Amino acid sequence: MTHGISGIAALAIDCDDPVLVATFWQRLLGGEISVDDDGDVELTGGVIRLDFLKVPDTSGDAADVQKTKNKIHLDLRSYDYDGAITNALEAGATVADDVYDGTAWKVLRDPEGNEFCILRSRSFRP
Repeated sequence: MTHGISGIAALAIDCDDPVLVATFWQRLLGGEISVDDDGDVELTGGVIRLDFLKVPDTSGDAADVQKTKNKIHLDLRSYDYDGAITNALEAGATVADDVYDGTAWKVLRDPEGNEFCILRSRSFRP
């Protein structure tokens, strides 16, 4: 424990359609979805709980959102790099080569434009 903090309770993700975004992440990470009375969604059963909170987009249209770099994002380690990318794309992700187009990992966006990375296994050497 450091300074009274015992760990991370959840990662909260602001979005316009919590069920859509949570369903996307459930397909990638597994887990159980629950929706509260306000329409906010909790994805549990993985390493960390993910909360998807309905927050109106005040930054403009979806194209503008995709031009804005996330301040926080998930890095997902894979044991099957190509398979993980294929699964993410089939689930509704889009490629974000405008952010990074290298060989060590792949940057993608979820259905609302939130960036995340799929990393190769730790043994990969470019």
